[in-house]
Amino acid sequence: MSFFDEIHLGSALIVGAGQGIGLGFVQRLLLEPKILRVYATYHQKEHATSLISLAQLHPNQLICFYMDVTDEAQIEKCAKKISQYTKELHLVINCVGVLHDTQLKPEKSLRQAKQENLLKYFQINSITSILLAKHFLPLFIHQDSSIFACISAKIGSIGDNKLGGWYGYRASKAALNMFIRTIAIEYRRKSPKTIVVSLHPGTTNTQLSLPFQKNVLPGKLFSVEFTVTQLINVIAHLKDVDSGCFFSWDGSRLPW
Repeated sequence: MSFFDEIHLGSALIVGAGQGIGLGFVQRLLLEPKILRVYATYHQKEHATSLISLAQLHPNQLICFYMDVTDEAQIEKCAKKISQYTKELHLVINCVGVLHDTQLKPEKSLRQAKQENLLKYFQINSITSILLAKHFLPLFIHQDSSIFACISAKIGSIGDNKLGGWYGYRASKAALNMFIRTIAIEYRRKSPKTIVVSLHPGTTNTQLSLPFQKNVLPGKLFSVEFTVTQLINVIAHLKDVDSGCFFSWDGSRLPW
């Protein structure tokens, strides 16, 4: 029996749904008969036009909120808004992450490491998840099974690091994995029916990977649809013993 078989009519929240994998999850979950309503957050409205159009097409099934994940007050406010619609969440997936922008570029050497850039990596890639776990915990405390998942990256695996470089991104994803492991331990006490996991999506054809796609081996650059389908399958088959673990898109368990 899969996770979706176990819930009656559930609610899902996708954080960072404006584009890419987050938007893909929203599109997929709108088709899931066991998910009654999808909540979704976005940061930049100009990059969330597809999401907003979806909400207009599905006004009773999809509800969108603006949220800046670097502002804890906004995370708390969003949790309170959602609690006005429902007292139970069954699936939360945090898809927010940054690898590069106008300020950030993955470091090739120590010479390129800058304090302000390292802090930004951690603020977005790591700290967001622990604050989401903090403020959405009350919505996980119910009798049904539930899942709190965060999109991590294999490059955040310390045991798998053979190439070096990319200091900020690697370390912030490694920190995310430690947060997930630690959140799972506390949730086991406070919300024992919630499974908490990190998920590696593989290299997906999104804006995040765009500058680096030329180095991807043939067949290893995934479409958003493929990635989402794979991760939904991983999520659907999670067991209680999997809480606090790190899974790849193919269901294999990754080393810390």
